[in-house]
Formats: sequence, C-alpha cells, structure tokens
Amino acid sequence: MKHQAAFYRGDKNFSIDAVKTQPPGAGEVQIDVAYCGICGTDLHIYLGHMDPRVGFERTIGHEMSGVVSALGEGVQGLSVGQRIVVRPLDHCGDCPACNAGHQHICHNLKFIGIDSDGAFQQKWNVPAHTLHVLPDDLDLSHAALIEPLAVAVHDVRRGNVQPGEDVLVIGGGPIGMLVAMVAREVGANVTISEINENRLAFADKIGFTTLNPKETDVAKTIHEATGGKGADVVFEVSGSQPGVDLMTAAAATRGRIVMVAIHATKPQIDMFQFFWRELDLLGARVYLPQDYDGAMALLAKGVVDCDSFITDIQGLDDIQGAFETLTRNTNAMKSMIRISEDL
Repeated sequence: MKHQAAFYRGDKNFSIDAVKTQPPGAGEVQIDVAYCGICGTDLHIYLGHMDPRVGFERTIGHEMSGVVSALGEGVQGLSVGQRIVVRPLDHCGDCPACNAGHQHICHNLKFIGIDSDGAFQQKWNVPAHTLHVLPDDLDLSHAALIEPLAVAVHDVRRGNVQPGEDVLVIGGGPIGMLVAMVAREVGANVTISEINENRLAFADKIGFTTLNPKETDVAKTIHEATGGKGADVVFEVSGSQPGVDLMTAAAATRGRIVMVAIHATKPQIDMFQFFWRELDLLGARVYLPQDYDGAMALLAKGVVDCDSFITDIQGLDDIQGAFETLTRNTNAMKSMIRISEDL
C-alpha cells in the first residue's frame, strides 16, 4: 500500500511522491490526514531559512486535522474512526524542563513536522500521546485551526490577561489576530497595531480597535486612550525592530510584555524602561495540552469565524503553487491544504 506525500526538496521546491505506507509502531497511531494549514514556520522552511535543520527529504506540516486509521501496539484510549488533531511536540521526558513539568519546552524537544515528518501526506504515524479527540460536530477544516489558536491561548495565559485590562497586540498577522480574539474573549480591551491595510480592514470588520503606526503615534494614542496609563499587557507579534520599540513605549507601569514573535536578528530593547516602570518580559513558546483543550472550546463557542479566517484551500497536488502564492500574498490569514478529498 502506498500514499501520497509532499517532500520539501530545497530551493523553494516540493515534490509529490508515492511512498510505502508503514504501519504504526508501538505507542503510535496512524492518521488519515484531512487538512493541514501553512504556518509561518512552514514558509521559513520553504524559503530555505531552516535547511540545516530540516534537510531536503522532509515532509513538513503540523496545523492539521484527521481521522485515526490504525493503532500501534500498546495504544489505549483511542479507536479507529475518531476525528483528531495532533499536538506536534515529542518530548524526551528526562531533562530538567521535563522533570519540572515543562515538557512543551523540553531541552531535547522534537517538533513533529520540522524535526520529523509531518502532515502534508495522506497517512501519518505519530506518538499516541500527541492526539486530542475532536467534538463530533466540528468541521475538519475548522479543526485545522486548533494548533495556531492553541498558540494564542498559551500566549494570553502567559500574559495573565484579566477582564477589563487594556491590551495592545503589535502585528495583525494570523497569530496576532488570534491572540487578539482570545484576549477579547477573556474580557480585555484590545487594540491591534498593524501596517498592512488589508489586515487592518479584517480586524476592523471583526470589531477591533486598530492603529497604523505609519500614520499614528501608537504609544501616544494608547496612553491617551487609557488616561495616561498605557497598555497593561503588550504582545509583540510583529518580529520587527519597530514592534520591539513600541512594546516598551506603550506599556503601563508594571505592564507585562509577551514576546510571541521569533526575531530573525537580535533586536535592540530599551532596557531602561524595564527599570523605570518595573516591566515584566515574558517568553511564550508553543503550548500545553490545556491550551489545545482551550482552543477547541473557543472554536466550539464560535470565537473565531473560521470561514473568514481561512483564506483559501488547495489540494495536496497544488502545494507548490499554494506556497508560491502565499509568499506573494501578505494579506492572507490562513492558507490550507486539503490532504484527503474523501474526509
């Protein structure tokens, strides 16, 4: 038996190959993959930024949904036919982070879909402990948004956002927009700072206060709107030096700044403001199982308008074109690949 899989071959190229379907090993589950979204990390891989880590024989992808098709030896609590998503983190279980209960930031963490093969294939074997069972009524295309939404849930929890607090999200891309949605659901007053007019329009349409730093002094506006206080929580999701400059300028006294973005180069940070206002800087990386559960609950509640958030859906055979289009389309929220037509 064979199945179709997309392989990253380097130099902005994918190949679609028929590969032999291997049965799941002990402790593994085999999944018929339904949908898989393209995330920012996938784009970095496509652009060649992670070649030393990924190589040229890798099937990437991790923002997925699917159906259990086979169980490996020793797997309990799961059954064939269950609709699932994968939390793509495989921890070692025996490092200082794991021993302290922080398996999601394991010192030897393998990110499935980057460090091992991922979900841009029809059949996918993964450790059983990574699975979350979906509600029966959740559309599988919508379920593929759970992974990025879980990132946002974790970010907001790291920021300890409280009802009534003033929140500034710097960067209105897919993760920034989801962070804003989760913070608003908590009860915060959320403002999004973004330079892309189409993303600003999307945020306006779903009811957010927006500011364009090309046209407005965002820090000054935030302080004026909050009676001189500033933002209680700032999320830096832009990955830019201007975003880092803004995060300290807009923060309230004893404000919390959550660093969500991955910066390609070391940014310059105004450390004086941390001393002057007693600011807190918090890192936020990936998610915990409870963040996945929280994301599923938010989707069930309709917090995310999934149909609007999903920009387009292409077939697995069109993955090359989907990536090429996405690199040119800075307006997209979530481009998705339909892996199996019959799910």
